[in-house]
Amino acid sequence: MEDQNMSEELFGNRINLELESVSLNQLNDLGNKAISLGLIAGHGHHGGQYELLHQGKVVTLSASEAVTYLENLIKEVGG
Repeated sequence: MEDQNMSEELFGNRINLELESVSLNQLNDLGNKAISLGLIAGHGHHGGQYELLHQGKVVTLSASEAVTYLENLIKEVGG
């Protein structure tokens, strides 16, 4: 029974890592699109958070918050 629980836990961790990778790829793509549209000056991970350089200010968000933030910025300009 313990081996099965460990296998399930490892599988769950693997799924979470894959999902995190997908969302980070999406975040990177959105950040690059926002840069190409002139909406932000830069983006990247720093100290466990995601930072965006927007209108001369650093905006620090979680990865999921950053996805929403970037999607909204891009929608505002019709991108």
